Amino acid sequence: MRIDELETPVVVVDLDRLEANIARFQAYLDRHGIANRPHIKTHKIPEIARMQIDAGAVGITCQKLGEAEVMAGAGIEDIFVPYNIVGGSKLERLATLTRWARISVTADSEVVVRGLSSIMRREALTLPVLVECDTSMGRCGVQSPREAAELARVIARSPGLRFGGLMTYPNNEHTDPFVRQTKALLASHGIPVERVTGGGTACMWRVHTHAEVTEHRAGEYVYGDRHALRSGVMRLEDCAFKVITTIVSRPTTDRGILDGGSKAFSSDVRDLEGHGLILEYPEARVYTLSEEHGHVDFSGCPRKPEIGERVTVIPNHCCVVTNLFNQIVGVRNDTVEVVWPVACRGAVQ
Repeated sequence: MRIDELETPVVVVDLDRLEANIARFQAYLDRHGIANRPHIKTHKIPEIARMQIDAGAVGITCQKLGEAEVMAGAGIEDIFVPYNIVGGSKLERLATLTRWARISVTADSEVVVRGLSSIMRREALTLPVLVECDTSMGRCGVQSPREAAELARVIARSPGLRFGGLMTYPNNEHTDPFVRQTKALLASHGIPVERVTGGGTACMWRVHTHAEVTEHRAGEYVYGDRHALRSGVMRLEDCAFKVITTIVSRPTTDRGILDGGSKAFSSDVRDLEGHGLILEYPEARVYTLSEEHGHVDFSGCPRKPEIGERVTVIPNHCCVVTNLFNQIVGVRNDTVEVVWPVACRGAVQ
């Protein structure tokens, strides 16, 4: 089947670009002696995770247990879940998962650590736990090196747990000072920091400038999106991920309607104007979304599209778009080569 025979809206991934993106970033990290632990929340597909591991990644990152369960079930052996796992049923699932694969997690409070220790001690298991550090994200994470060191000591003495290192996101000017201060505090107690895992696609080509980071987690780099273009870490010719849509209405001279709305592109604008870049009409602006309609202003375009014309959109944020589709179509030279189910779609628990 050729790409122009696919019903729209449909997500297509250029396999040549996908493979090149995986190889290019892996080569960069290898060159600098930094471990690669890609975040699968971008693609949610075990086959792509396997491609990343075969290229040299040490394992993968999953944000939720549901994703990790799918990936472990597909044979992925080393999985990091950088999330506070809270609640009896989730702790039971974590214990089961720990028997399937090598699992590590994070914590940013003694409450989380106590829960992890309780289940691991009961099941006679050992779990590496990293301390999540807030180095300016303003999300989860301990707030100072002192708190990080104190929590690391709690983990180190908790039955069933092993202090596994430090985790932060994204890499920035605060990362190395925070880590160095924490290491100094822990050194006085004889506790080594074996792993410092940083993350982010927007900072992916600057990982080597962070002397303290030993491992990196990036997700969007495999696909690329409008945000990656805006941040300058990818070029248009690197973007492997596109949504093909059809013009289904031209109510006015300047307005057109796509057959993809918020259920295809999400409402995630990030720091961008509009909801995507239309490659055939780069001057156009996807100015708002209904659930199943994309509203486009074509007033700035020298030529306007016709009803029935297919257009190709690079979305703002590929990760959330992935979670809106049941399948991803892999193409090479405009020919469909593979159709991947999005196996972790909706795995948010």
